[in-house]
Amino acid sequence: MLLTGTFSRSIDQKSRVAIPKRLREALGSARGGILYVAPSTDRSLAIYTEESFGQLAERLKRSSPTEQHVRAFTRLFFAAAQQVEIDAQGRIRIPGELVELAALEKEVILLGVQDHLELWSAERWKTYLADKQARFDEIAEAAFGVPD
Repeated sequence: MLLTGTFSRSIDQKSRVAIPKRLREALGSARGGILYVAPSTDRSLAIYTEESFGQLAERLKRSSPTEQHVRAFTRLFFAAAQQVEIDAQGRIRIPGELVELAALEKEVILLGVQDHLELWSAERWKTYLADKQARFDEIAEAAFGVPD
């Protein structure tokens, strides 16, 4: 499963966001599927399938539980993560505390990011993109370890 793309969405008064059909199909959750919504970096939210959430949990289990940052991340992440279900209209309801954490308002951005989705405040995503896009080459070199 490879998730890609950027989608402008609205979050309704009940904190529901529609997942585009293409993404639902890629997730293998066209209708009634279970997903996990969790805090992510840069005040965004991550949305995982059960499989990708389980893989992340396994990866964390291989980290040393005696390392302070591993314990802190594990506590913060799993304590806030919540299971959600895709409804008949292809929407998920974002729990209120996660809406607040990510400062989500009416307009949001949904991103396909390899093995998970990210949900951003539209304003925060616009700011992030303006900052990072201009440095794309530099970021790519650092990400792939290309020497100067």
